[in-house]
Amino acid sequence: MKLEQIKEIAKEHGIKAGKMKKAEIVRAIQLAEGNEICFETGKASECGQEECLWRTDCV
Repeated sequence: MKLEQIKEIAKEHGIKAGKMKKAEIVRAIQLAEGNEICFETGKASECGQEECLWRTDCV
């Protein structure tokens, strides 16, 4: 997913992305949604979230 799309999702959750890096924004979105904060933490093979919106960028 492109950074601009991610920033738009962040905005919908009231997150001010500013100069945050992609991974920081995705993790902030995960936190806001009440999900595990796991993006790019090396847990993709064990997270079990095959339908995760961030899956293709994470693995």
